[in-house]
Amino acid sequence: MDSKIVEIISQRLGLQLFQVENTIALLDDGATIPFISRYRKERTGSLDEVVIGDISDNYTKLNELLKRRETVIKSIEEQGVLTPELKKRIEWCFDASELEDIYLPYKPKRRTRAQVAREKGLEGLARLIMKQQVREVGVQAERFLNNDVNTIEEALQGARDIMAEWISENEVSRKIARRSFEKAATLTSKVVKAKESEATLYRDYFDFSESLRKIPSHRLLAIRRGEKEGFLRVNIGPDDASALHHLDKYFLTNQNDATEQVAMAIDDAWKRLLKPAVETEFASISKEKADEEAINVFASNLRQLLLAAPLGPHRTLAIDPGFRTGCKVVCLDEHGSLLHNETIYPHPPQNEVSQAMRKISSLIEMFKIEAIAIGNGTAGRETEDFIRKMRFDRELKVFVVNEAGASIYSASKVGRDEFPQYDVTVRGSVSIGRRLMDPLAELVKLDPKTIGVGQYQHDVDQSRLKVSLDRVVESCVNMVGVNLNTASQHLLAYVSGIGPKMAENIVKFRNESGGFKNRTELKKVSGLGAKTFEQAAGFLRIPESDNILDHSAVHPESYPVVQSIALDLNTTVEMLVKDKSLRDKIVPEKYVTSKAGLPTILDIVAELEKPGRDPRQAAKTFEFDKNVRKIDDLHVGMVLPGIVNNVTKFGAFVDIGIKENGMVHISELADRFISDPTEIVSLHQHVQVRIISIDFERKRIALSMKNL
Repeated sequence: MDSKIVEIISQRLGLQLFQVENTIALLDDGATIPFISRYRKERTGSLDEVVIGDISDNYTKLNELLKRRETVIKSIEEQGVLTPELKKRIEWCFDASELEDIYLPYKPKRRTRAQVAREKGLEGLARLIMKQQVREVGVQAERFLNNDVNTIEEALQGARDIMAEWISENEVSRKIARRSFEKAATLTSKVVKAKESEATLYRDYFDFSESLRKIPSHRLLAIRRGEKEGFLRVNIGPDDASALHHLDKYFLTNQNDATEQVAMAIDDAWKRLLKPAVETEFASISKEKADEEAINVFASNLRQLLLAAPLGPHRTLAIDPGFRTGCKVVCLDEHGSLLHNETIYPHPPQNEVSQAMRKISSLIEMFKIEAIAIGNGTAGRETEDFIRKMRFDRELKVFVVNEAGASIYSASKVGRDEFPQYDVTVRGSVSIGRRLMDPLAELVKLDPKTIGVGQYQHDVDQSRLKVSLDRVVESCVNMVGVNLNTASQHLLAYVSGIGPKMAENIVKFRNESGGFKNRTELKKVSGLGAKTFEQAAGFLRIPESDNILDHSAVHPESYPVVQSIALDLNTTVEMLVKDKSLRDKIVPEKYVTSKAGLPTILDIVAELEKPGRDPRQAAKTFEFDKNVRKIDDLHVGMVLPGIVNNVTKFGAFVDIGIKENGMVHISELADRFISDPTEIVSLHQHVQVRIISIDFERKRIALSMKNL
């Protein structure tokens, strides 16, 4: 492990050296972020998953930089120009931009104007002029005329081309250029005239300008999308005069004919070489920053969605609403298994209301249904009304479920593999019901991008997005824990240390053996070795086990600690879990060892109070305003109930029970200034909103939460 890397990460993240060093050692040893965060607190100084993830990201980037350094050294060495001083400088470089600046003069490039001038024998003239110690440069240039250079002006032009390249490749020049961009770069966008009629979606950016430092990520991504689609022309740059002033100040050392030639070379270097190169660099940097913000927003929303309140194991009747094609109804048992499916037609054009009511009542009785889940798509409100008008012989809770992504699941390989004998409508209804029972277990089957809680998710770096979202899913799955005997293969794949292939092996063993009786039986699974067991066991639950700790987050490696506590209190582990008065007698410090420090002991004691308890909240029912069905039913000033279904950097989108979502701008979320909407709202939060404007033509509804 490179000590310099540890030092750099420590400084960047404000951490102690031992925290970074030990975390990297654990990562290199194959430990997952959830495992390190939960079960290796002593090694890391109790770092959470976010910080461990930051260490991992920085470590990856710095290792990539080390590989790039090797490539640079090899390239310069092959050219025969690598000096000991240059090699040492490269080996001590830990900044990607600085490394590329060092390499730039040696970087193989296509045939440039400067290269052509060198081939004509004009490099000597360029060196002479660059020193700015000669007068009458025309006389000097005349000495360099030859078969390829016919005039003095041609010679001077060639010399200026060479000097322009030197200036553009100079490290100080690039620092000056970057500083100019950092302080004063402006992003401008203009519509491509030939496509103006097609570009109405981007009309806010037809003639747009904003400081690059201040432009919010969502706006930059929208502009970049318009550029990518060919509707906008986008430029980034500072004021030319200011940048040229600083370059002149550095390079112009005299006042003579030569100085004038150098000034012309500086102007050419800036406009033709430096500015375009640094513009590309800053376009990339700003896009990367916008990507990071958008990915963070998406990750935050995804976490809230995955950790949404589950109804739990209840027999559920789920309905995928529809008008002409009817409502697809499925009945699920408490484990989410499909018991029955059929279609009812309570809406136009069939209007078979009575038959539909009789069928629903019959199914509820036959399958002992405890809850009803209704998708929130087309005909969702009408179907909810239809169900709420019915009277049942038992208390039934009715839930409206966000069905975003259900159609993706129903047509996916995952859906086909689960229900090969049923069509997409049945699979979609099953997904809606299961999503109510356990959102996490159902949503892990989908590509997170399809769930609809992102901000420009298709415009950001897709590989970075995948890494971030996979990390969120893994974190949520391991935080909640997984029932080893009922979890799907897809859910098991996200458990620390397992992955898709091992999940397949676990399910195969489970099917063949009739289920796991305890955690130790995991070791019988084909290919599951000691390392995987260590990483995974603490996150897997077995409620049926005769060892109560197998249904808790206590890691098997810590079972002896719990047994020791029980022995000291002259009781059993089972009684220790059941009896609070016994737990109150525990002195955590007494059980600290070289392997289990105080943070681990405190975690164990806390877990004994709630083994197997789901950390998520309980599901709550919700009703929209009965008088609002479509945008034409709205008027300014109305106060309506709604559900937050997406949070972005600029505000929150709220479902108010119609096809179009309303938007609460960040300035309308509270009566005080807030810098981030997540200070006020979260995904699936039930809120009251006031309508402040309606654009019927563009189907846009502006909402406010002030004074509500």
